[in-house]
Amino acid sequence: MSNSWRFVTTIAKKEIIEFVRDWRTLLALIVIPLLIFPALFIALPLLLESEAAELDALELEIVWQGAINEDLQLAFNESQLAVSYEQLPTEISNLSDLGTDIDRLREQDTNAIFRLVQNDSEWDFAILHLSTSEASTEAKSRILLAIYSWESDVINGTLVEAGLDPESTLDPVKWDGEVSSSDAATKGEQAGLVLSLFIPMVIAIWTASSAIQPSIDMTAGERERGTLEALLCLPCSRMQLLAGKWLAVATITSTGVVLQISGLLFAITFLASTSIIGIPTISASSALLLISAVAIFAIMVVAFELAIAMKAHSVKEAGSLLGPAILFIIFPALFTQVINLDGIESWWFAIPLVNILLAMRELLLDRVIIEHVLVWLLSSIFYAGLAAWYAAKQFKREDLVASIS
Repeated sequence: MSNSWRFVTTIAKKEIIEFVRDWRTLLALIVIPLLIFPALFIALPLLLESEAAELDALELEIVWQGAINEDLQLAFNESQLAVSYEQLPTEISNLSDLGTDIDRLREQDTNAIFRLVQNDSEWDFAILHLSTSEASTEAKSRILLAIYSWESDVINGTLVEAGLDPESTLDPVKWDGEVSSSDAATKGEQAGLVLSLFIPMVIAIWTASSAIQPSIDMTAGERERGTLEALLCLPCSRMQLLAGKWLAVATITSTGVVLQISGLLFAITFLASTSIIGIPTISASSALLLISAVAIFAIMVVAFELAIAMKAHSVKEAGSLLGPAILFIIFPALFTQVINLDGIESWWFAIPLVNILLAMRELLLDRVIIEHVLVWLLSSIFYAGLAAWYAAKQFKREDLVASIS
């Protein structure tokens, strides 16, 4: 091992040890990235499913005003609706007019109010509810389902009386066979499409945000603590010192990204076992290019954030600079999720940040288009080199230490 590389790795180790010695830092670095996707894709759906099941089992109270229909009453009883009956208010102008019933709904004396009027062979109805109440919204949904079921029975009965077949009359155009069997895409490709819509965004935002704190701590933080001047007196060049700091931030950031992806793979494997989603199928070349894209993106982002942090005169100033700077990564990350990749022109893959994010999307879909790969690879290497040059320029300033005092 050469002396230059030994200096770089020694500095990196020193920076990493100093940064992770606080247990709260380790928590943010290891536990949160590892659990974020399992929590999002496994725990949250299970919690929502449990809440929905609890709401489904709940008997809801409603008020029925106006005309009575026995068939509809039976449908209500099957929907776990406890019904009380009242006369239709005389002061209302139409069935949807809340009138004085607004107070009963807002005070949640009842979950919903159902109004029904018969006009010859037709029926008019309205459902009064409180949209900010889950129980009231659920009551409305149950009433509507009961009405649709009753309406379907009425229509079918009318058609049968007229000597018509309800199925062929109401549904004369049908899909032959299973809809899912007509899709040429495999489950793995479908899973790749789903993941391509948010994985690049998550990786970009996490990489950028997780690099902020170590970048600040290893530059402006050391200035405030007075340790940067001592580091500059070491028998190594400033570029070796910068490389060590970059390696430390990149290692910390990469650890978070790797743990996050590990948590994602665990969540995908769990969902695949329940047949909710398939496991993405991508070739070895796509996987290798995807890793390269993430690595180049990390080089660029870490160098960029180190350079900005070095321009700051204090930790507070560095935070105020890097916070808004992250928006320049978040906006492209959001923007690229809505771009149609079918027939996309090559110049898109030359735009900074956008090129890497689009490349990740294509590779998750297992699309290796040589022209696109060459454009985003060469342009990204150029932008990463530019970011590294800018960071080196900041670190070579003669007033690097004096400018902070």
